[in-house]
Amino acid sequence: MKQRLTIIGGGLAGCEAAWQAAESGIEVDLFEMRPAVLTGVHKTDLLAELVCSNSLGTNNPLKTPGLLKEELRKLGSLLIKTADFCAVPAGQALAVNREEFSKKVTDCISRHPCIHLIRKEVRELPEGVCIVATGPLTSPDFAAFLKTFCGDYLYYYDAVSPIVTRESLDFSKLYHGCRYGRGDDKAYLNSPLTKEEYCSFVAAVRSSERVPYAPHEPPKFFEGCMPIEEKADRGFDTLRFGALKPVGLPVSGTGREPYAAVQLRLENKEETMYNLVGFQTRMKRGEQERVFRMIPGLEQAEFVRYGVMHRNLFISAPVLLYPTLQLRAIPTLFFAGQITGVEGYVEDIASGFLAGVNAARFLLGREMFSPPSTTGIGSLIHYITHANPRDFQPMNINFSLFPPLAVPVRDKVLRQKQLVERAARDLEKYTSQVRKEAAAL
Repeated sequence: MKQRLTIIGGGLAGCEAAWQAAESGIEVDLFEMRPAVLTGVHKTDLLAELVCSNSLGTNNPLKTPGLLKEELRKLGSLLIKTADFCAVPAGQALAVNREEFSKKVTDCISRHPCIHLIRKEVRELPEGVCIVATGPLTSPDFAAFLKTFCGDYLYYYDAVSPIVTRESLDFSKLYHGCRYGRGDDKAYLNSPLTKEEYCSFVAAVRSSERVPYAPHEPPKFFEGCMPIEEKADRGFDTLRFGALKPVGLPVSGTGREPYAAVQLRLENKEETMYNLVGFQTRMKRGEQERVFRMIPGLEQAEFVRYGVMHRNLFISAPVLLYPTLQLRAIPTLFFAGQITGVEGYVEDIASGFLAGVNAARFLLGREMFSPPSTTGIGSLIHYITHANPRDFQPMNINFSLFPPLAVPVRDKVLRQKQLVERAARDLEKYTSQVRKEAAAL
């Protein structure tokens, strides 16, 4: 009889984990509560639904998000392969048609002979080996159950950007172009703002009516997804150094950069929708229409998705998890995805990959897979399992997570290049050893 694994959660991490375990010959029961039980941000019943941006970050292999993708490609990630297939123009970034991406992942998971997709909410842990990949929006009942052996949850507030239709935009006020001319010009639309337009826009953002926070709970944010109004409240020029940064976006025909610029990124291959880059918001819907229609070219914008804010929970991974993503108190229980404290789509996929591989190896009686901390995936997992628990916060992949080079390098570009090269060497060396051990069994 084949070994059996239960995975709870059909998001990015859960789907990647299910695929990796199933490819090892493990029978997988994958539970997804939607559509029977909905969340505040998911809109479909598809697996691996992207609820925030449609971008998975840069593909540049000399940057950490690009490095992590390259590692996952080499390791055989289903979701990165699917993202490459569903890519839409986005300059140097890997952005996808989110509906096509989710449909393709759902189809791959549903068709795998070893994966059994079960549409049902889980409220208690089943017997046997299990991966919890329920994400930051874990259902209240299951979150309460997990709390009995995970302790109090940590949390932060996250927000989503709005999406508008192409046909509602005024192209006489917009121009195509990637920042610094890097990539396909069709990937982005840009709206230039004069100083007067920028001043009026910032004032409107600051005075906008917003969805209140939960009572008796201080607002904690993840810096990478902070609502635009929170940034505007920090200072008049804050947005010009963030979402409305004009650098590298000269207006067509003039060669001059505007005072400020809003970028809109393609949402699908059909080029019928754009999302407002960096415009995560907790404004009320009517306020979003009023304020965002002040942007030149968006005066008649039709919103197909409004921005929304939600509370994300995560466990204290440094206290609770081994680097194999097993719960210290219960080695048959693994965790993956944002509930562990990783932040970002590719980071979710990486943690799902590791949990799926290790759960399968646990069932097969093999040594756990634990990439060295000098690699992208290894550095990320090392952070969430070794960080100081007193100030533990979600983290994207970045070079500060990597161990320093044996010989210090002062030049930043050269240092990062050497870190990337070391990561590639160490991952190849480690995986080669794993393959040799597997062949000897």
